[in-house]
Amino acid sequence: MTTVSAPHDLSALSGTYALDSTHSRIGFVARHAMVTKVRGSFNEFEGTASLDFDDVSRSSATVTISAASIDTRQAQRDAHLRSNDFLSMDEFPTITFTSTAARPTGDAEFELDGDLSVRGVTQPVTIPFTFEGTAKDPYGNTRVGFEGSVVINRKDFGVSYNAALETGGVLISDKVTLEFEVSAVKTA
Repeated sequence: MTTVSAPHDLSALSGTYALDSTHSRIGFVARHAMVTKVRGSFNEFEGTASLDFDDVSRSSATVTISAASIDTRQAQRDAHLRSNDFLSMDEFPTITFTSTAARPTGDAEFELDGDLSVRGVTQPVTIPFTFEGTAKDPYGNTRVGFEGSVVINRKDFGVSYNAALETGGVLISDKVTLEFEVSAVKTA
């Protein structure tokens, strides 16, 4: 693979991209029992992006995640997270993000503003991303990579289930970190 990681003269990379879900990760981290963190991910998602490397403000992205694909490596917990206590996936089978604005914040960094919808509640979020580079894969496809994360308050999306601990505090933190490791393939 030929890799270009420096963000110089990337005009030729501008175009339409499809998220490669087999080489990407959409995950989350939440504090559990006030003493540790639980990590998980969503195994089924799709997305597209229109990337303009000459003028980042003309870039946009959309992502749709299957709520049922949540995976914390513990079946009982995953079933609880799919329930009405958390994602209510029967009523709200998808989680979506639609960008509303993009702006550069550094040589290889930018922020993506957008609307995140969870459980039928839509809230604005700003996700800082870093451009990780570009490569030609063995099939001749142009790939780009990005990483980003943002902290949200799950209660802002109607996810308020919790339990008090005997030692004080609560079972699950209100703050959840969403993590994005994205590989996208140029389609046009």
